[in-house]
Amino acid sequence: MSVKTVSEFVAAYREKDVSPEAFELENPHLLEVRLNGAVWAKSGAMVARTGQVKFTRQGLMEQGLGNLLKKAVSGEGMVLMKMEGQGRVYLADTGKKITLLRLDNETIFANGNDVLALETGVSNQITMMKRVAGMMSGGLFNVKLSGSGIVAITSHYDPLILKVSAATGPVFTDPNATVAWSGSLSPEIATDISFKTLMGRGSGESIQMKFEGEGWVVVQPYEETYMQASSGG
Repeated sequence: MSVKTVSEFVAAYREKDVSPEAFELENPHLLEVRLNGAVWAKSGAMVARTGQVKFTRQGLMEQGLGNLLKKAVSGEGMVLMKMEGQGRVYLADTGKKITLLRLDNETIFANGNDVLALETGVSNQITMMKRVAGMMSGGLFNVKLSGSGIVAITSHYDPLILKVSAATGPVFTDPNATVAWSGSLSPEIATDISFKTLMGRGSGESIQMKFEGEGWVVVQPYEETYMQASSGG
């Protein structure tokens, strides 16, 4: 790698405005939000800001009773903060790659840990999967994102999208590596003890997500550590 002068360094990595959108990627791992109103973001994701911006943790009324109950059951939850005002806010999440998706009166599901930011036109609702109780230490929660607006989701490295169709049969994924899926799918939890050395961490019961129907699922080449199979079997 060649040595840069200070001016070359500044020119190479300075902020660049190339998009009129409210959300713009400064690089694959850093999101700029041009704030003129309100945007929801993952709590703790801000790395810098300019302008007059007020940060407010998502309140009880905004979360809704259903979301609160599901957070209590799962032991985890997606903690959001509302950013309000005028300015620019820069968001990142442990160096993960950021993907921007525009929803047009559509619904997708995402792992709660992989939602970085969303415009206020997109609602969020925590969903719990079937057969969860007693199977996961820490729970298994996902977020239903519905409406119109831009959503920023994250993944470790480049994501892979797998097509799900009746013709090809069900797709099974490791919950620790599953990022998002289309709103047309309703995955179930499947277990197979024979897969325990192939999928997940290999401790206790092998837990997989089973996708059937028509749609797509996003996986990443990385296993998160926040979701582990219960060692109690």
